[in-house]
Amino acid sequence: MSEREDLATVTSPKAADVDRRRFLQLFSAAGLTAAAFPSAVWALAAKREPVTREELAKALALDGLEFTEAQEDMMLEGVNDLRGKYEQLRAVKLDNSVAPALLFDPVVEGETLETERRPFVMTRERAREVPAELEELAFLPLTALSELVRTRKVSSEALTRMYLGRLKRYDAVLHCVITLTEERALEQARRADRELALGTYRGPLHGIPWGAKDLLAVKGYPTTWGATPYKNQVIDADATVVKRLDEAGAVLVAKLTLGALASGDVWFGGRTRNPWNPEQGSSGSSAGPASAVAAGLVGFAVGSETRGSILSPCTRCGATGLRPTFGRVSRAGAMALSWSMDKLGPICRAVEDCAVVLAAIAGPDGEDETVVDVPFNWDPELDVRKLKIGYLKSIFEETPDERRKEWHDLDLATVEKVRSLGVELVPIELPGLPVDAMSFILSAEAAAAFDELTVSGRDAELVRQDAHAWPNTFRQARTIPAVEYIQANRLRRVAMREMARILTGLDGYLSPTYGGSNLLLTNLTGHPAVVLPNGFRSDGTPTSITFMGTLFGDAKALALAKAYQDATGFHLRHPEVKL
Repeated sequence: MSEREDLATVTSPKAADVDRRRFLQLFSAAGLTAAAFPSAVWALAAKREPVTREELAKALALDGLEFTEAQEDMMLEGVNDLRGKYEQLRAVKLDNSVAPALLFDPVVEGETLETERRPFVMTRERAREVPAELEELAFLPLTALSELVRTRKVSSEALTRMYLGRLKRYDAVLHCVITLTEERALEQARRADRELALGTYRGPLHGIPWGAKDLLAVKGYPTTWGATPYKNQVIDADATVVKRLDEAGAVLVAKLTLGALASGDVWFGGRTRNPWNPEQGSSGSSAGPASAVAAGLVGFAVGSETRGSILSPCTRCGATGLRPTFGRVSRAGAMALSWSMDKLGPICRAVEDCAVVLAAIAGPDGEDETVVDVPFNWDPELDVRKLKIGYLKSIFEETPDERRKEWHDLDLATVEKVRSLGVELVPIELPGLPVDAMSFILSAEAAAAFDELTVSGRDAELVRQDAHAWPNTFRQARTIPAVEYIQANRLRRVAMREMARILTGLDGYLSPTYGGSNLLLTNLTGHPAVVLPNGFRSDGTPTSITFMGTLFGDAKALALAKAYQDATGFHLRHPEVKL
C-alpha cells in the first residue's frame, strides 16, 4: 500500500479509532502539511455520524431521483465513503490559480483555423493639433492618442498625469477606482518618453495610459477581486496581460473596480456608476473599466467576461468592447471564476482600439494551457461587401414590450444600416436547445473556485447577500450532482456542433445584445463578440448592438463593427459627468 493509499484509509469513515499522531505522520509523509488539514476536519472525519437512508432519500429527491429502499440501503456504505473522500479533498488547500485537469476547447471536429500570419497594420490617424487644455484629449480613441505620442506632440508623462488627475477627480462620483498605480505609471511614462527620444518605438500602445480590472495581478499592488475577504491581497506576480502591455509600452494608471468576485457592479467600496447617469450602476462585472473608458479617465482598459461581464457594462456605459474567442488570450494571473468560460478582452472607445489591444495581448504564454496559437490578422480596410453575415431574424422581428421598444427600433435600424454598407445578410436562427439549463456549469465551476470561502464561512464578508449573490449561489451549487455537470457539458458539445453547422459559410452574425439565448450560448461555445453603441434612448442613455464572430474570427467581426461604427459615429458622443 502506498503512503497516499494509506492516508486514504485512515481518513475514511471507518477511521474513527485511528491514532491522531499516526494520522499526522501519514499526512506528512504524503507531502502535505498538518496545517492543510485543520483540526475541525479531523474531528469530522473521526466523529461524524454516518448518513442514514432517510437522509440519502432526501438528498436524492433534490436531484429528482427515487430508488427502492433496498437500493438505497445498498448505496449507504459507498455514499459514506464518498463523504470521507470529500473531506480529504477539502483538507488540501487549492489556490484559485489551480485549474482543473480538464481543458475546454471551443473548436469542434471538422473546423479549420487560419494559419497564415500577417504583420499588424493600423489606420493612420490624421494629424491633430494639441489643444491648450490637455484634457480635451481625454475622449480621443486610442489610435488618435497613439499618433500624438508617436509624433511626440504629447509626451506620455503629460498624458499620464492628465488621466491620473481625471481619475482622482471623477472617481468621487463614479467609484470606478480601487487602486491608483501612480508611482508605477509615472515611471513607465518617463521610460516611454526616453525611449522615443532615442528612436525606440514599441508600437501603437507606446506611452498610452490604461486601466486593469482588479482581477489582474500586478506585482507590488493589491489585487482585491472587488471582494472584502481579499481587499488586502497582494499577489507577487504580474498577470500575462499586464506583462504584455508593459512590453508594448502601455502605462498602467489604475486598477479598476469589478463587482465582487466578478458579479455585478457592487464591490467592497460601494457601487460603480454609469457616467451617462450616475444614479445608475455601471452594470458589471467589468464595471470600472467600462465606466472609466466612457468617462475619459483612461486611454483603454482590460476587462473580463464569463457571462456578459464585458458586453453588459459596455452597453450601459456606451463603451466599445471585445470579448475574444475563448483561448485567444491567456488568463494567467487573473482571478478564475469559471475555467471553461472566463475570457479577457479590451474595453475601448472605438473598434480599432480593441484590435490594437488584442494584437498586443493575444497568444500562448506557456502558462494558460487553453490558449491556442491562431494568428490575429487585423485588416482595417477589409471590404465588408465581401463578407457574408447572418442575423437572428426571429429575434430582430419579435414584438418588444414597451420598455424595450426604443432599443428594438434602434436594433432594426442597425440591420438596415449594415445592409446599406453592401453586406450580404442571411437570416439564421440559434440552436433549439435548452441553453439556460446549462447555466449551472458556471455556478459549479465558480463554487469550486471559491470553495474555501464557502466552507470557512468567510462568504459572509461579501457585501451582497441576496438570493442572487455569490454566497447563496455558491451554496446552492453544492447540490449540483457531478453527473449533471458532465451531462450539461455533453449538451454543450451538441450546442458547439450546432453553432458550427449554422455558421458554415458565414463570417459572423448580428444579434441584439441581449437577444434570446445568444449571450449565454456564445459564452458557453466560446465565440467572439464585439459590442458597441448603436444609438441613444430618449433619456440620453446609450444602447448597443453585438457583432458576433466565428471561432477565432475576431478580426472579421471587428472589421464589420468598425465599418458600422465609422458610418454612424455614435461612439463619438461622450457623457459630461458633473462633480
